[in-house]
Amino acid sequence: MTDVDRQIEIIAQRIQARLATADVAPWPVRAREGAGALGAADLAGTPAARGELAALIDHTLLKPEATRDEIVQLCGEARTYRFASVCVNTTWVPLCSALLAGTGVAVCAVVGFPLGAMAPPAKAFEAREAVRLGAQEIDMVVNLGALRSGDDATVFEDIRGVVTAAAPALVKVILETSALDTEHKIAGCVLAKLAGAGFVKTSTGFGKAGATVEDVALMRLVVGPALGVKASGGVRSAADVIKLTTAGATRIGASASVAIVTGAADGGTAEPRAKGY
Repeated sequence: MTDVDRQIEIIAQRIQARLATADVAPWPVRAREGAGALGAADLAGTPAARGELAALIDHTLLKPEATRDEIVQLCGEARTYRFASVCVNTTWVPLCSALLAGTGVAVCAVVGFPLGAMAPPAKAFEAREAVRLGAQEIDMVVNLGALRSGDDATVFEDIRGVVTAAAPALVKVILETSALDTEHKIAGCVLAKLAGAGFVKTSTGFGKAGATVEDVALMRLVVGPALGVKASGGVRSAADVIKLTTAGATRIGASASVAIVTGAADGGTAEPRAKGY
């Protein structure tokens, strides 16, 4: 037996022993174990202007390899700086909900992420489960193929299904603007509005490009004052936030949130979080 064979055997035995444990709790329970709550934020020394920036930001970690410790850190940062929400994959919703209880920071879950290409009922089911487990906001990826095909009925059904399933949670519709021409962007905004969404959003952060001032301005023009506009993807500095909010954004999605609000992104030394948005 080679060293690799032996390693495989040891790991397999360990996994089998864990799975055979009779008292393994269901996933939502395991996800919350040891979490407790982070409690109220200590904002001493946080400049007011930076606090205003933080209130616009969904503090985001969506890379698939993110660990529990990284999610705990994300929630701790959100508590400290009072970001609008943490934005995470649905598997982390129970943990984030437990960690952020009572802090005023919302839990935002992505649905149909990052492709948006699954059947509408699957997306609606994921949204319903995320809200049941503690999500207060849902960021769903639009069905890009249907949108680019001019299949308005499917796009409407897709969005409306999530809005209905997630109620009363706020739903943001991710258009992935880098994959769309102007006509498709306009159609996506109109359909999101008709389907009852609360926001339209530029990007997943996993596409060819992120938020642009031009796209945000167009989206604001289409939806008017009735809906929010979220700019996400490639937002790295306070200057970026100001440009995008001036263009019409009312929420920002960022993984470099701490660097933005501490000023590190404006010339400091702190490293932004690895790409996950």
